[in-house]
Amino acid sequence: MKPIPIICGPTASGKTAAALALADTYPLEIVSADSRQIIKYLDIGTAKPSAEELSRVPTHLINLIEPGERYSAFQYITDAVRVIKDIFERDKLPVVVGGTGLYMRALSEGVVEIEDDDLALRERLEKEMDALGSEKMYEKLENIDPLEAARIHPHNKKRVIRALEIYYLTGKTKSELIVTGAYKKSEYAFDYLCLAPQRDLLYDIINARVDAMLAAGWRDEVERLVRKIGAEKIRKANVIGYNELLDCLEGNLSTEEAVLLIKQNTRRYAKRQLTWFRKQKACRFFPDIENLKKALAQILYPGL
Repeated sequence: MKPIPIICGPTASGKTAAALALADTYPLEIVSADSRQIIKYLDIGTAKPSAEELSRVPTHLINLIEPGERYSAFQYITDAVRVIKDIFERDKLPVVVGGTGLYMRALSEGVVEIEDDDLALRERLEKEMDALGSEKMYEKLENIDPLEAARIHPHNKKRVIRALEIYYLTGKTKSELIVTGAYKKSEYAFDYLCLAPQRDLLYDIINARVDAMLAAGWRDEVERLVRKIGAEKIRKANVIGYNELLDCLEGNLSTEEAVLLIKQNTRRYAKRQLTWFRKQKACRFFPDIENLKKALAQILYPGL
């Protein structure tokens, strides 16, 4: 079976537009890999597809969870594989599109399964990390799971905490769980295509998109959500822009300060995304949509 294309890249780079551009030629369906678009109600600020876009190309795995509800990479594999199988059964072509590298890597490379989380344990480990520092916590992981520690940078706090959390929850190291089969990955092969515009251009696009979202009623959306589900739930979703607009509505930021902060935080997020994808093995980079479209067409229909 030929590989399934993954169109990845930083926010606002034009990933969805690239897929939509080929939808009139190929029978595509989009499998979203966006940790923000899976959250219900948060529409404008997460750039969810419009009704017109959804009518052109079916898009799966959006609006799955309530704000603040946990959704793991393991669950993403389960949902994405189910959707991909259904798309193939209907003789359509799945294309994974998004900017959440963790979901994509889980889908293509696999992830350890843990049935239950312990929020109190996670909080304790995070406090311990703050108190002892990343090097001491990394040393603790080296003693517990040297194989996993060798795969992690000592300053990668999230991965160090997660590896320790796995051990304390299961009594087994992550390395042991991988060997014993408590490991899930899809049975498909994937081909990574990263849309990565030149930095200054990308930052200009981000700034313009934030302005367009605000003009489309983003602030009004947040006000409606406060009445519908409450500010606390919105904050638990932890999506860039929503917390800043809440601070504005609550009088903690001026409108100008909120807008500048949203743009700054979005640019920083885009930078982190690019850093992730540059570390993704076998990932090809494209500066514009046209070049990516040509590569995508070759994956979907080789030799044409």
